[in-house]
Amino acid sequence: MLKNFNGRPSLATVLKASTVAGIAAAVLATGVPLEITRSYAEAVKVQAPAVPSFANVVDAVSPAVVSVRVENRVNPVSDNNNDGFSFDFNGRGFDDLPDDHPLKRFFKQFGQDPNDQQGHSRRFGQNGPNGGPGGKGRLRPVAQGSGFFISEDGYIVTNNHVVSDGQAFVAVTNDGTELDAKLIGKDPRTDLAVLKVDGKGKKFTYVNWADDNNVRVGDWVVAVGNPFGLGGTVTAGIVSARGRDIGSGPYDDYLQVDAAVNRGNSGGPTFNLSGEVVGINTAIFSPSGGSVGIAFAIPASTAKDVVADLMKDGQVSRGWLGVQIQPVTKDIAESIGLSEPSGALVVAPQAGSPGDKAGMKAGDVVTALNGDTIKDARDLSRRIGAMQPGSKVELSVWRAGKAQPLTVELGTLPIDQKDASADDSNQPQQPEAPASEKALADLGLTVGPSDDGKGLAITDIDPNSDAADKGIKEGEKITSVNNQEVSSADDIVKVLNQAKKDGRTRALFQIQSNEGSRFVALPINGQG
Repeated sequence: MLKNFNGRPSLATVLKASTVAGIAAAVLATGVPLEITRSYAEAVKVQAPAVPSFANVVDAVSPAVVSVRVENRVNPVSDNNNDGFSFDFNGRGFDDLPDDHPLKRFFKQFGQDPNDQQGHSRRFGQNGPNGGPGGKGRLRPVAQGSGFFISEDGYIVTNNHVVSDGQAFVAVTNDGTELDAKLIGKDPRTDLAVLKVDGKGKKFTYVNWADDNNVRVGDWVVAVGNPFGLGGTVTAGIVSARGRDIGSGPYDDYLQVDAAVNRGNSGGPTFNLSGEVVGINTAIFSPSGGSVGIAFAIPASTAKDVVADLMKDGQVSRGWLGVQIQPVTKDIAESIGLSEPSGALVVAPQAGSPGDKAGMKAGDVVTALNGDTIKDARDLSRRIGAMQPGSKVELSVWRAGKAQPLTVELGTLPIDQKDASADDSNQPQQPEAPASEKALADLGLTVGPSDDGKGLAITDIDPNSDAADKGIKEGEKITSVNNQEVSSADDIVKVLNQAKKDGRTRALFQIQSNEGSRFVALPINGQG
């Protein structure tokens, strides 16, 4: 329903043009005859790009962008506070506060004077002195963010972290109209949420999703939102990078943009020059708390599927494998005979999970899913999560030096499911190893028997060793080496000797700690 605004150059195109111009300048600098350079310049027809205007895009999409106001019940504060002022949230004593008092700044930020009894809190109705039947305290602003209409009947997309602490929600359109909104559903794993307003038959202007395949690094983008509670604000920039992992969860696949995004922009859309949503602003990198030109947006491809599920039944159903995984590093790949560091290393299958039932084992590396190569652990998590529970998938796993096929019927990811872990939080501290225990000097480790007889306790570690550099610590436990269970130092030495015969320079140690289980590749006899 939006026009396609063409004729505005992508920065990727500008960069190409400027590169050509640079070549022409270099030719001049080399002293090549003038007629050659003139012919070259005429041939490539280098022209300075027109400066783009975003006004048409902004005019078209602004009616679809809203400010999201989140409110919660706050108990009245009475008696004297630590600052020596007597006041409560109904406004008594508010004028006595100094102008720089945090509470006064808070209400000014949200555009409300607590002394005005006809203020914002009235919107939600007050059936009693506490703001509602059975309520404790009055509804007060606790957060502000942004959002946008995704359908003409009033569905709004925003961030989960914007609405997660709210009890009541208001969508404020670009013309100032305030609409009560209902929370339809939220998905903490992707930081997305859907609200719904009742327009009483009104059809809202909405926007469409962009095709991720058409989003390039260097393309112009426009962010529209509610930074610092200022209302509809437009900033522009470019797509700086794709596929960013910022450590926020297993489904990280963010777009990085340099358009100015600040607090209050969360949940707001980032548009391409066709007025399509390429991403939903969700996080910024900032030492100061303000924009430094590094912002992250959930890509449209991720948001589109999640939002559709939330609109359908208020929750997201994801496929579940039920195994804890970690990336395959170069050292790990070498230790198990993989030609390159790719795939997802299985640390531990959760008992009774689909992966466990299918025969997946610790030390397996998932290299392909339904014939498609798995790049890394994050790639496997995203692909499995995007599948429907009950789906049967064909996995290729690397085990004992060769690829093996496995068929797994996916389960449903529990709402509160965490990564499967081999951790036993009640495991007692390991005793000090006897002096007679053999030290694995080449690895920088001293080991002893564990309390439960499974694996070996690490009783000492050389701080200058590779093991220490890899984060192995005293008190942790070695459960296997090269996927073979070990219960003595001699067992470890036997596995290492076999690895040497096989031409390996590294061995794969499975380490268990109170935080769970992980794999670490260590060099054999100090080899790099």
